[in-house]
Amino acid sequence: MKRKSPSSSKAEESIRLLARRYADSLKNAIALRMEEMKEDDRSHILIYQVLGISDQEGRLIDEYQNKGRFLYKYAGSFLEEAAKLCFLERFPESGSVRIPNTLGQRPKTFEVDCLVGTEAIEIKWRDATTDGDHITKEHTRIRAIVDAKYTPIRVMFYYPHRTQAIRIQQTLETLYKGVNGHYYYGDSAWQYVKERTGVDLLAILKTLAQENAPTN
Repeated sequence: MKRKSPSSSKAEESIRLLARRYADSLKNAIALRMEEMKEDDRSHILIYQVLGISDQEGRLIDEYQNKGRFLYKYAGSFLEEAAKLCFLERFPESGSVRIPNTLGQRPKTFEVDCLVGTEAIEIKWRDATTDGDHITKEHTRIRAIVDAKYTPIRVMFYYPHRTQAIRIQQTLETLYKGVNGHYYYGDSAWQYVKERTGVDLLAILKTLAQENAPTN
């Protein structure tokens, strides 16, 4: 049986603690919102009924819409922070930094999630945007990174499914490559983190998923 490196074991423990904290926070946030919803004005259920949705089904839809909003937010923040922990474990000085916007006034600065030497790494759990302005903003950000003498690197674990969102990501990939940067997504993103940090983040998360899976 292959023994884990001390670095990997330490990172796994940090990620395990992080997952526990996020799970507790998510549970508390959802519970609080469910209590608040008991006092919500539900007069809009009339429109649901006009469209053939029963009161009970409409209530469940509202509840899961709220739960989904919290889950999406917490899931993304957790994965991005877990990935940053991997880099910090391997490169203790690789914290986030802000660089000046050299192409405009707004925003004044851009944040780099992890700065490893001259590698400016952006970590995204997923990006399903279909907004064309997103390309302009990312182009400005990438140029600012290059002006700061860094190499822009984008690490995104989950690729979008919708056609327009995919086109946005393809354009962003072209932008990164155009300045000799790198764009990793899906399997290549997990592999990049593993090879760069020595921590198999995907394997750790699969272990935690099995341990935390509901029993019912």
